[in-house]
Amino acid sequence: MAEPKFFADCMLGKLAKWLALMGYDSRFAGAGERGDLELVGEAKKEGRIFLTRDGKIPDVRGVRKIVIKEKRLEEQLRRVLRELGLKPDRRRFFTRCAACNAVLEPAPREEALKAVPPRVREHAVEFFRCPACARLYWSGTHVENTLKKMEQMGF
Repeated sequence: MAEPKFFADCMLGKLAKWLALMGYDSRFAGAGERGDLELVGEAKKEGRIFLTRDGKIPDVRGVRKIVIKEKRLEEQLRRVLRELGLKPDRRRFFTRCAACNAVLEPAPREEALKAVPPRVREHAVEFFRCPACARLYWSGTHVENTLKKMEQMGF
């Protein structure tokens, strides 16, 4: 099976973000005036699995749809991973932008140091930049906390 790509409707933004944090190509529809069939059509065009909480959205040929009834994030993630038989790979965690889903690229330390808080400059960490939205990332307490939460969820 090819690596799955996801497209989550406006009710599943947190799920889309966490899938991206786990290294999966996961886009989020965001709030807007687009109709359900337009969103499903976008998922089809991009070859993505459509994630929704709306069980009334009709099936569309050529689009795999997963209706997420679970309320808690942990249960939502488990549902998606179980349904697709996916095993998260920790080496892929934090390789995508949490904001726009692009694959992160290494950022030169000298460049990054100009844009980070003073306390971060004291640590020997690697920096990564999103080529799409230019956000800067590094491993800090937020990464440790997220990894801890993923461990608690069993990932």
